[in-house]
Parts: sequence; C-alpha cells; structure tokens
Amino acid sequence: MKPLRIVIPGGTGHLGRLLVSDLSGRGHEVVVLGRGRPRGGCPGHAFVQWDARTLGPWAHALDGADAVIHLSGRSVDCRYDKTNLRAMLDSRVESTRVLGLACVGAARPPRVWLQASTATIYAHRFDAANDEASGQIGGSELDAPAYWRWSIDIARAWERELAEADLPRTRKVALRTAMVMSLEPGGVFDVLQRLARLGLGGTMAGGRQYVSWIHEHDFVRAVAWLLEREDLSGPVNVCAPEPLPQRDFARILRQACGSPFGLPSASWMLELGALVLRTDTELLLKSRRVVPGRLLASGFRFDHPTWPAAAHELVVRRRARTANPSRTAGATR
Repeated sequence: MKPLRIVIPGGTGHLGRLLVSDLSGRGHEVVVLGRGRPRGGCPGHAFVQWDARTLGPWAHALDGADAVIHLSGRSVDCRYDKTNLRAMLDSRVESTRVLGLACVGAARPPRVWLQASTATIYAHRFDAANDEASGQIGGSELDAPAYWRWSIDIARAWERELAEADLPRTRKVALRTAMVMSLEPGGVFDVLQRLARLGLGGTMAGGRQYVSWIHEHDFVRAVAWLLEREDLSGPVNVCAPEPLPQRDFARILRQACGSPFGLPSASWMLELGALVLRTDTELLLKSRRVVPGRLLASGFRFDHPTWPAAAHELVVRRRARTANPSRTAGATR
C-alpha cells in the first residue's frame, strides 16, 4: 500500500491515538484535526485546530488528502440526561455536516471517508447475532428501557449525515465499532481489568447480555484494510467474530488476570455505581451481539478472534509494561 495523506478529525481521543500511532508507523502522512492541542506536542503527525462546527482554514487540510477518518463526538461515558444526549447528537451531526461541506468545496476531495459509528445501533437481543445484512436496528425492543432509543437515534442521525454528503467521487464507510480493548489508560479494558484484580469483575445483572469487542491490533488493522478495499462502502461492523455473554466475558478476564473470584452485581447496584461515576448502565446492560459479516466476507482475518486468547495477550502485555514503566506502547500493527 502506497503512503497516503490521511486527515483524522478527533484524532486526539482514545481511538484516534491508536490510529495515529499505527498509520504513522505504516509510513502514512497523518494530519489530526482537534479542538485543543494535545499535551506533549504531536509526535508523528501534524495538528490543525478546528471547532467541529464551522468552516475555517482547517478545511484546506482536506483538499488533496487521500482519506479522512472522522472520529469526533462527545464521549458516551456520561449520564444519559437530556443535556448530554443533545451534546452527543449535536457533536456528531454538526462535525459530520461541516466535514461534508469542506469536502464538497475541495478541488480534490478525499477518495475515501471512514466515519465512526457504533455497534449500539443494533437491537438489544439475545437470540441471533447482528451482521450488516440481517441485523436488526434497535429502538423498538419491548425489554429495553425507552431512553436507550436515544443512543440508536443518535447513531442513525450520524450515519444519515454521512450518507447525505454530496460526494460522488468519495467512497464512504460507516464504522459500526464495538468496544475496543486496548492498553490505553482510562480505556474500557483498563477499567475492566482493574475491577477484575479487585475482585469486583463478576456477573452483572445476570450476565446474559452479550459483549461485542475487538482487540486494538485488529481494530487498527481493520481500518487499514478498509482504507485499501475499494469494493467496501456503507456500514461495516468492526468487531471480533465471537461476541459472548457478559458472565463468560468476565470469567475469562478474571482467569487471565489470575483473580479467583468476582463479586456479582445486581441491576440496582450497577445503577448506584453508575450514578456515582457519572456514567450510564446502558453501556453495561445492553446486549450487543454483533458480528463482522462484511469484513470476514472480504477476506479480512483476525489476529485475535476469540476473547480468551485476546484477554491473555492484553494482560501479559500490561504486566510487562507495568514491570518496565519506561517501555513504550510500541507499534500497534
């Protein structure tokens, strides 16, 4: 694959840092659009400031770029009150809309636009897995809290804004991404491993709900694959091929961590904990049974397709890093 010029709006976040490191390591020229310059400078990439709402000088970065990978949006790790839900919606829709305007106005718009989306767009279900062709879009489930529909409405509006951008020469892909398991501080794996080590990583509210996930190495590999595959556009599930019930997911992580037990948590306990931590239980209780139908059909092969092996690799690498704090994260390829 020849070196590309890649613009990443929202590249200062968790997933953005993974991609910047990987793509720069592959020899690509990376330009990050962000609202505030990250601490420690911008090693390995250029940085351009934007407000994610209005056109400005930042738009020049898109003219002549080979690809844009849009990751901007307010974090979902918050209370799902009206203010935060509106901020989640507006930050995603407005940034996508203004990126579309910038690309339309470019003399040479990007050839491919990879747009962050979410596996949460699918229905809360326990029976069949959701792939891109037969999966059920959520919002009408009788056994889910009514307010969970907000997350689905936000995801649909996000993807709709991408689809409506008038860019006939640009291939557009919606990345319906599951939880990315990485060693990034503060990431979901960091939190889950800490709970497991403390004996708190047990079954949550019965543990029937499915967990869809992807190892960080496979996440960046999948993005690189989608940049290159001219035949893939539209929604693509970015997740490992074997989701599993939360009770099994937690047990396997405890085994990898060497934790002999994990205290179970009832729904009311999770609600109380979420209130204290200023987050929402939808992130824990919704059953996300999602599989990567289009990635597999296109020939993509996962390095970490199963959770036992993935959890073991992550725990071993975390222990090595803890034992040698000066060791860097290294390449994610």
